[in-house]
Amino acid sequence: MKILIFGINYYPELTGIGKYTGEMAAWLAAQGHEVAVVTAPPYYPEWDIHPAYKGKKWFKEIIDGVTVYRVPIYVPKEVTSKKRIVHEFSFLGGVFPQWFALLLKKKYEVVININPPFHLGFFALLYAKIKRARLLTHIQDLQIDAAKDLGMINNKRLLNWMFKSERYLLNNSHGVSSISLGMKRKIIDKGVPLEKYIMFPNWVDEGAIRPLSLQHSLRSEWNIPMEDKVVLYSGNLGEKQGLDIIIDAAEQFRDVGKLHFLIVGSGGYKETLEKMAKKKELRNVQFFPLQPYPKLSALLACADIHLVLQKKSAADLVMPSKLTSILAAGGCPLVTAMPNTTLHDLILEEKIGVVVEPESVGALCSGLKYMLKEDLNVFKEAARTYAVKNLSKEQIMRTFETNLYKLAQ
Repeated sequence: MKILIFGINYYPELTGIGKYTGEMAAWLAAQGHEVAVVTAPPYYPEWDIHPAYKGKKWFKEIIDGVTVYRVPIYVPKEVTSKKRIVHEFSFLGGVFPQWFALLLKKKYEVVININPPFHLGFFALLYAKIKRARLLTHIQDLQIDAAKDLGMINNKRLLNWMFKSERYLLNNSHGVSSISLGMKRKIIDKGVPLEKYIMFPNWVDEGAIRPLSLQHSLRSEWNIPMEDKVVLYSGNLGEKQGLDIIIDAAEQFRDVGKLHFLIVGSGGYKETLEKMAKKKELRNVQFFPLQPYPKLSALLACADIHLVLQKKSAADLVMPSKLTSILAAGGCPLVTAMPNTTLHDLILEEKIGVVVEPESVGALCSGLKYMLKEDLNVFKEAARTYAVKNLSKEQIMRTFETNLYKLAQ
C-alpha cells in the first residue's frame, strides 16, 4: 500500500504519541509499504525543538525507510491553553504548503490522520476526497472532550463548533480507530457506526522492554542503594497532569528512611516541581532527565512502585502510554483512576497493580503504604504476562495491517 500519515508528533520523540506514530510508520515501511509522514520537528515532551532541527523550515528526510516531511511550528516556552491553540494552528499553517505539494504528486491509497490535534483532520479529509483515497482517523486522545472536562476551554459556542467539526470528520472517515474500550464507547456515542470502528491499542516491544535485575538497573549509576525502596514517576512533566501530588506524598514520607521518589522526564512544569521540592526541603525527591530508549528497561528496573497518575476528569478520554512499558518491564503500577473506567477495570481484573482514587494525597499515600509493606512479585509477574499476551507490538501491528488492507479495498 501507499500510505500517507498526518500527525503533529513523530520520531525521534521518545514519549507519547510521537513514539507510537514513529514505530507504526517504521513497521509498515519494513513490511514493504510506501510510507510518507507530514509532521513537525520533534519538540515533545521538552516543549523545545530539538537542537538538530532548530532553524529549519520545510524539509524532507528519510528515517527507517519512511519519507518524513517536516514543517515549521511555533513552540511556546510556557504552555498555556491559549498558547497551545496558537501552537496547533501554527502547525496547520506549516502543513498547508506541503499538503498542496503532495496533491500534485502521486496518489496515496490510504491516509491516516493522528488525532490530536483534531482539526488536522481537515487536511487529511480533503486530500482523501480529492485523491479518492481511504481515510482512517486514529484517536490517541479525545482532545475536545478533555479540553471541556479539564476546563481548558469554557466558551460554549466554540465547544459546540468543535464538537460539530469533530463529528463531521468522523462521519466522513472510512474508518475510526482508538486505543481503549472506554474511548471506543465514547466514539460510538458520537455517532460512529460500530462496523467503521477499529481497535488499535498502544503496544510495547516486549523483547526490547523486559524485566531486569536491580543490579542491571540505573541504581548504581544514580547512587541509589540496592536495598532501598524507589517510587518512580517517568514521563511528561506537564502542568495539567496534577504532578504536585507526588511532592505532597513525598512530604508525608519524608521521615521514612531508605525511600526515594524519583521524577524522571521533561516538560513545562519540571522547574515548578523542583522549586516545590526545594522549598519543602525534601531530600527524598530526586529529578533526572528523560532517558534514551535503550536505557528504558534499566530505568524501569529501578522502581519498586511506578506511579501512573490521571485526573478525575480525564476518565476514559486518555490512556497513559507509559503503562505499556511498565507492564512489559514487569513493574508494579500504582494507578489513580475512577471506577468503571477502562484503566481502573483493567488493573483490578488482571491483578497487575493497585488502584486508588485520583487527586487525593491521602489515597495515594495509603496506596504507597500498602505497597511498601506487601510482596509485589505476584503483581509484577502478572504485569509481564499480560504485556506479552496482549500488548505485543508484532501482534497488534499485524492486526492493524490487516485492517488497513480491508480499508483500502
